[in-house]
Amino acid sequence: MSEHAPVNDLRSALALLDRYGDELIGTDEPVDPAAELSGVYRYVGAHGTVMRPTRVGPAMIFNRIKGYDDMRVLIGLLCSRRRVARLFGTEPEKLAFLLKDSVANPIAPVVIPREQAKCQEVVHLASDPDFDILKILPAPTNTPEDAGPYFTLGMCYAADPETGEHDVTIHRLCVQGRDEISMYFVPGRHLDVFRQKAEAAGKPLPISVSIGVDPAIEIGACFEPPTTPLGFDELSIAGSLRNRPVELTECITVGARAIANAEIVIEGELLPNYRVQEDQHTHTGKAMPEFPGYTGEAQAAVPVIKVKAITHRRHPILQTCIGPSDEHTNLAGIPTEASILQMVERALPGFVQNVHCPSPGTGKYLAVIQVKKRFAGDEGRQRQAALLAFAAFSELKHVMLVDEDVDIFDMNDVMWAMTTRYQGDASTVFIPGVRCHPLDPSSDPAFSPSIRDRGIACKTIFDCTVPYDMKHSFRRSAFMDVDVERFIPGFNRKK
Repeated sequence: MSEHAPVNDLRSALALLDRYGDELIGTDEPVDPAAELSGVYRYVGAHGTVMRPTRVGPAMIFNRIKGYDDMRVLIGLLCSRRRVARLFGTEPEKLAFLLKDSVANPIAPVVIPREQAKCQEVVHLASDPDFDILKILPAPTNTPEDAGPYFTLGMCYAADPETGEHDVTIHRLCVQGRDEISMYFVPGRHLDVFRQKAEAAGKPLPISVSIGVDPAIEIGACFEPPTTPLGFDELSIAGSLRNRPVELTECITVGARAIANAEIVIEGELLPNYRVQEDQHTHTGKAMPEFPGYTGEAQAAVPVIKVKAITHRRHPILQTCIGPSDEHTNLAGIPTEASILQMVERALPGFVQNVHCPSPGTGKYLAVIQVKKRFAGDEGRQRQAALLAFAAFSELKHVMLVDEDVDIFDMNDVMWAMTTRYQGDASTVFIPGVRCHPLDPSSDPAFSPSIRDRGIACKTIFDCTVPYDMKHSFRRSAFMDVDVERFIPGFNRKK
């Protein structure tokens, strides 16, 4: 844990970042949440798979939102791996190990009385005839062609209607009307399992959407099976990361729980047997920019949350992200790294040194695995590690294997390994016809005859490791280890 004051909500996280001087900036220039806000941050710090020019930069708070007197918007909080590490009091290359240990030692959330919940300092009831989601909250659009305003960092929390077990995940949420929000589910998400159970019984599913929370909750929410199976409450990972339970409170209007110190909470019910066209107001065929760097297709029929209330803290901060930015890479990629480490360490103890799901791979589609072949019997285990990685995270598409002398957090070094330690005909393993992710535009039958349905891919292993019996021929040039600070005071060799 960090030696700074403890982080337990969004505001304490921002206070920590303020101490660094280069991690958080603000502006009082009025901004339109409709495309302009994201258009600004695209240049400031989005990075990821966003169309160039873009860059890694600080998080940004917009203090004056056009049409909203008492609302701020934060974007890019997790757009830098270094910033994520600082928020967790660790080093960037150690994040996956920290997350892995947190999964292994969960701390369950607790429920506190509503009168102690900061998220309910101000209450707006949908029963009020003047209630309108967009009059209260400045939900942004990423681009002018989006299907509508989206909440992109809402922690969606609900309970299994049969078992009472809880789950938290992040989904794209499009405002469809004064009290309706559509919710897109990628197949297999646990909350969709809960929704289907409720719908089969002809009942709505109570749900809360908490926005603006401790980043430990946001990272923890992105773990997926098999690391966190159905019934595993990912809020317990956040509890372990902070060594204190996440505090929840009962919603005011529905039978659900919300994150007690969230900046904003949307309370509602997922309605049974009710669907809307995601782009019903724009008819562009587009939803919003997604993590692969392309705008996702609008879905013809998506479930709907009937909003019953919006509650928030005084002077609230709405948190948002750009879909293809490094914010998604870190949200999805760091838990994926932890899941892979957990899986391979059980099967091949001590063999895998580290894992990185880099920005060009979107956090979901590519993993770089660093291995150390210690003796001849380790030859071939690197490919077993790749297979285990595919098992640990079903949406993974490519695995690159490198030796322990390659810096997996420097893609230039990874590409060097591929250039000098890889032969296409001998070093590539193809696994066609495996289910991957529906938002990959190349996972389409029109792209390849090996693809039978949308979301199926050819998973590929790129083995860029040196055969054990040839290691002597692949030693990197060794330079003298010197104290550079003698010559350049204050020089940091890690930069």
